[in-house]
Amino acid sequence: MKQCCLLIIACMAVYSSYAQQLHGRVADAQTKEALPGVNVRLLHTAAGCNTNAQGRYDLPVTATDSIEISYMGYITRQVAAHAAAHMPVIYLEPRTANLNEIIVSSSRDKQQRTEAPIAISTISPQTLNDTKATTLDQVLNKVSGVYMVDLGNEQHTMAIRQPIGYKSLFLYLEDGIPIRTIGDFNHNALIEINMAALRNIEVIRGPASSLYGSEAVGGAVNFITASPTLVPTAKVQLEGSNWGYKRADFSVSNTVKKVGFAVSGYYANQSNGYMDHSDFHKLALTAKVDYQLNEKTKWTNAATLINYKTDQTGGLDSTHFFAKDYRNFQTFTYREVKALRVRSTLDHEWSSSNHTTFTAFFRNNTIAQNPFYAIKDVKGTQNANGQINSDGFNSYGIIVQHKKQFNWKDAALIAGVSADYSPATYIADYIAITKNAGGYYASYRETDSVLTDYRVGLLNSAVYTQFEFSPVNKMRVIAALRYDRMDYNFENHLTSSAYTGAPTERNNFNALTPKLGLTYNLGNNRGLYANYSVGFAPPNISELYTGVKVPVLKSATYQNYEAGGWFGFANHRGYADLSVYRMNGTNEIISVRNADGVYENRNTGATTHSGIEWTVKYEPVAGLLLRTSGTYAAHIFKAYEDGNKVYTNSQMNGAPKWISNTEVTWKPVVLKGFRIGAEWQHIGKYFMDAANTAIYNGYDLFNARAGYAFKGFECWLNCMNIGDQLYATTAEKSAYGKTYRVGPRQTFNFGVAYTFTGKN
Repeated sequence: MKQCCLLIIACMAVYSSYAQQLHGRVADAQTKEALPGVNVRLLHTAAGCNTNAQGRYDLPVTATDSIEISYMGYITRQVAAHAAAHMPVIYLEPRTANLNEIIVSSSRDKQQRTEAPIAISTISPQTLNDTKATTLDQVLNKVSGVYMVDLGNEQHTMAIRQPIGYKSLFLYLEDGIPIRTIGDFNHNALIEINMAALRNIEVIRGPASSLYGSEAVGGAVNFITASPTLVPTAKVQLEGSNWGYKRADFSVSNTVKKVGFAVSGYYANQSNGYMDHSDFHKLALTAKVDYQLNEKTKWTNAATLINYKTDQTGGLDSTHFFAKDYRNFQTFTYREVKALRVRSTLDHEWSSSNHTTFTAFFRNNTIAQNPFYAIKDVKGTQNANGQINSDGFNSYGIIVQHKKQFNWKDAALIAGVSADYSPATYIADYIAITKNAGGYYASYRETDSVLTDYRVGLLNSAVYTQFEFSPVNKMRVIAALRYDRMDYNFENHLTSSAYTGAPTERNNFNALTPKLGLTYNLGNNRGLYANYSVGFAPPNISELYTGVKVPVLKSATYQNYEAGGWFGFANHRGYADLSVYRMNGTNEIISVRNADGVYENRNTGATTHSGIEWTVKYEPVAGLLLRTSGTYAAHIFKAYEDGNKVYTNSQMNGAPKWISNTEVTWKPVVLKGFRIGAEWQHIGKYFMDAANTAIYNGYDLFNARAGYAFKGFECWLNCMNIGDQLYATTAEKSAYGKTYRVGPRQTFNFGVAYTFTGKN
């Protein structure tokens, strides 16, 4: 017996001599960011652990063990323990065609894509890197149901479950916070995004007002910025085009103990393009600092600065457009944007079932312009008139959210409050303009006449809640409700006889927006979803007060019904995603022409929007990825009167029925680092006016991209509009004739980059 005990003790001693505590971290192979919640386990036993908030794991192993590292949306890795001991960071590669990824925009918290009963798409870091976009529409238009309209030099407007237009029906967010205050919408708001700072983009199609409030009607686009990397990284990137476009990007990032930082930005400059008076420049900078106070508390501070100025170019008439005459008759119009956003977020995990987030933010924004669209000719003379205006605001806001998880039915409750005080000012001065014999608007003279001068104290406050649970196995039910109140304290600094003569007064708008949805998991990465949601959009301050005597507008309301599903192909080769929707809008704000020829905004519109959206991604063989995304939709006026003209049951203008984007990308296994791809963008025909008297036939655009990366070096060549096709990004007909906004001509972009990655 004594000998047996001694033998057992000896064996234990020998075993312990070979045992070791394996430490390490897990990160995303593309972004180098830490991956929390990764499962790290011994390959042949049940022993294992999950990585913490900084991607760290700690696992007892022996020299003969192997470990398996797995995480949703990533390719599982197996590593021998003795090899892992010499790998301070283990990198996981994202799956090429991934369905069940982690999203944050659907509930303001992390969740699986297949548990969100909404139409949502993600633009991955890989897509952003491969596209090498010079404008955001080059990536957003890959999303089904999205047509981001290029208006030149990063200027744009949007169409998501809506026709091409300029209304406040889309909400743009940065890390879950609106980049502009509600009530002061600008369709060019994405000028204020720093493309060099992005990690990925999430796009919600359809109303998201139950979580994000007003303006989230056609959709909400959340731009998620990159977090600090686990290892030291630095990148510099240079590119240019055959039309005088030049751009330089940089980024620096690292984590030292509990503190991580990331700084990134770019400077872009356009000169001597194919169209006269089309130069611009932009500086964008973003800094982010994460401080992991302890395992349960994280403090994040971030700031973004934008300085932008562009020449403004308008559309061309039919004669100049079809003759490919790119002369611009505007010689002095411009738009200048200065924006600063600062936020501070404290995340605290009270327990495994309680999590609180507190965010305070500040925004400072000014848009100054001499707009081409405000120029009006004086009949019978060589004179015209216009305006120079400035729209600015400061914002002071907070968002507090708590999430509580329950043992009953896998339930979870999210509750939050938000408040945003944003005093805004708007000033417009009258200018006298002179045209020369060639028809060019050659010069202007400032006058002492003030058209508009007001201040609005904007106060947006809201409470919201969302409850989700699984009443039966494989089913998930989500119910959400939000109450918003918007107070406008308007102070007019002019008399009642002025162009803007509305009296000083207070206006308020409020809305209760519900959402009810469910998902059903059919197994094998297949499932169904359905939801009912409500969106609303209060009148913008420029709609409510500018150029009016008495503000009388109400909020527009939209009711949305949709259903859909997803189908994952075998062996993670790809997936298909489908959505069907119908959205009814009432009290829509429409610019109506009165008998005297003057336009004014009225709540006279009612519309229906219905369609089907799809995305299919498939990797038939390793390295070859096929994707097609698109929508077929009908947008109908149910009630619309413009003076004596009635357009009920007419198709809405600027509303193509077919929108699709198809792409094939090849990354040959035998030539690692090389990629080549081709893309087809299709915009179907649509009516140019509400009376349905003129049609624009749409366009088909073909693009190609190629690149090669070797170690830290990368070079690429993109050819946009391969056939140098003449096309218009917008086409409109008014009482003054037809106007076409010229799409970019054949453009070659060449770039080089170098990325340094440390070994820590």
